[in-house]
Amino acid sequence: MDLGLQGKRVLITGASKGIGLGCAKAFAAEGCDVHLVARDGERLEQARDELVSAGASCTIHPADLSAPGAVEALGGALPVPDIVVNNAGAIPGGGLQAIDEATWRAAWDLKVFGYINMTRTFYALMKEKGGGVIFNVIGLAGVKLDPKYIAGTAGNASLNAFTKAMGSNALADGMRVLGVNPGLVATDRLVTLLKTKAADEKGDADRWQDFLAGQPLGRAATVEEIADVVTFLCSPRAGWATGIVVDLDGGQTYR
Repeated sequence: MDLGLQGKRVLITGASKGIGLGCAKAFAAEGCDVHLVARDGERLEQARDELVSAGASCTIHPADLSAPGAVEALGGALPVPDIVVNNAGAIPGGGLQAIDEATWRAAWDLKVFGYINMTRTFYALMKEKGGGVIFNVIGLAGVKLDPKYIAGTAGNASLNAFTKAMGSNALADGMRVLGVNPGLVATDRLVTLLKTKAADEKGDADRWQDFLAGQPLGRAATVEEIADVVTFLCSPRAGWATGIVVDLDGGQTYR
C-alpha cells in the first residue's frame, strides 16, 4: 500500500532512540524527509548517521524542549513540516510521596507542556501553510490509571484530553491532531520504569521481568509495531482520523 508520504517533511521529537527513532525509520522508509529533535546531541548524531547510511534524508536539531523559548526557536529553525510527531518526555515512575514537586514539574515541562507548546507553535505554522498532521505519542497510563505511576498517569490523561479537544475541529483548519497510547514497549525506558515498579512492589528491582508475564503473548510490543501504526495514521490514507487516541496495547486495557 502506498501511504502517499513520499517527500513529506516530518519533525519528530525524542527521536534519538526508542519509539521516536523507530518512527524516524518508518517515515524514512516511506520516502519522507525526517527532522529529528532530542536533548542528547551525541545519540542524535548516531541516529542521523544510521538513517543516512540507509539512504534517508535526515536533519538533526539538538534541543531541550523544556527550556524557555526552545520550541519557538525550533519553529523558526526549519521549513514548516507536514507532520509533527511529539514523542519527547520520560516521566518517572513512583507514587505520590515518591515524586517530589521539582521532579514532577521537570517531567511535565518536557512532556506535557512540551507537547502543548509544540502544538501551539506548529499548528499555527502548518495551518498557515495549508495544513498538516500533529501526532502525539502519549501512553496507556492515561487511560489505565496507575497510582504507582502517578505523575505519568496524570500527565498522560491530560494529553489524551488535549489531543482529542485539539483534533475535534482540526479538519476545518486543514489539520489533523491525533495520537496513540502505547502499552509496554521494548525500549530502555521500559526497563527503567519496570525496575522502579519492581523495587516498589516486590522489594527487588532485578525482578522487573516478572511484570511481562501477564502481558498479551507474554511480551512487550516492539518499537516497529508502534511506529508502523503512527506512520499509517499520519498518512493521507487515514485522512478522516482526527481527535482520536488509539490504545495500542494488545488488548491489555480491557483484560
